[in-house]
Amino acid sequence: MVRRVMTLVAALVLLAGLGYGSLLLPMPYLVAAPGVTLDTLGEQEDGAPIIGVDGAENYEHDGSLSMVTVQYAGGPEHRLNLFTLVTAWLSPSQAVLPEELLFPAGRSQEEVTERQTVQMNDSQTDATAAALNQLNIDYEAVPLVADAVEGMPAEGVVEPGDRVLEVDGEPVPTSTTGNDPEELVGSAYVVEQVGSREIGDPVDLVLDRDDEKVEVALETVEGEGGSSAVGILIADDMDFPVDIDISVGEIGGPSAGMMFALGIVDRLSEESITGGARIAGSGTISSDGRVGGVSGIPQKMVSAQRDGADHFLVAAESCSQVAQSAAYGELDVVQVETLTDAMDALETIREGGDDLPRCE
Repeated sequence: MVRRVMTLVAALVLLAGLGYGSLLLPMPYLVAAPGVTLDTLGEQEDGAPIIGVDGAENYEHDGSLSMVTVQYAGGPEHRLNLFTLVTAWLSPSQAVLPEELLFPAGRSQEEVTERQTVQMNDSQTDATAAALNQLNIDYEAVPLVADAVEGMPAEGVVEPGDRVLEVDGEPVPTSTTGNDPEELVGSAYVVEQVGSREIGDPVDLVLDRDDEKVEVALETVEGEGGSSAVGILIADDMDFPVDIDISVGEIGGPSAGMMFALGIVDRLSEESITGGARIAGSGTISSDGRVGGVSGIPQKMVSAQRDGADHFLVAAESCSQVAQSAAYGELDVVQVETLTDAMDALETIREGGDDLPRCE
């Protein structure tokens, strides 16, 4: 009998040890928590503006247009234990996410950081273009081939540095002069034209390669999102009449694009676009002013609420995340699809109106 009791006690101790040890095992998950907010109308630590403008009259106004971030813990090189993950899962302001959402298989933490830096830089360029469009300030956008996607029709046909001159015989517009703010120019025009084809239809391109015209015919295939594509990675060589310098430290990713664009518009506008209100938001921006959805909205809303925001702007496609936030019901969340929508919403807020397109 004594031996059985001792065996049982030993087994319980072993199980307890194994249970405790399992709580300390590293797990392939991330914890997302509310991060910092940064007013795009504010100043850096050295007193320089977050958005610097050179080459045009610029202004300072009351109110704020804050970008918000998510703070991630974990990753392949710093994995969290089960106890930490369970604690985060029980927190109303945090979320537990699969590691591969931020760190795809085969990519190191350094590669992910580098990609986020590139996305941040691209978002600032696109935000400048969108803001200048909104203000009817002309600029040039020349579409250049960055690379071709392996296994796609463009591979081996186009070369990095090729300038796209025509699509199916139509010249690619590169100047915004006289255009509607949302009219497509440069790479946005090329992508739209190719994407509008039926899958399998051909598309003819005229390229400028080392000052020589090159004609290519490519068959479209199904790309990401189900639209037609030929596998060209394309970007614009922008020539702006105003120098915009945005400094946000080591923050990366594209999700501040909309707030950058609004901040640039405010800096270049004689009158405040916020009317003194505290506005926060999150969404990508394209050069033609389309606002795209981003992840982490529940945590970003908490950050905005803690920072004292009156209203929170999000892309319409991000509305599905709003109800998951601990700040849901405490923050006025407004959905927008374009930069023009965001400007219209700010006008309503300035005038004291309440007819805003809110996320339901």
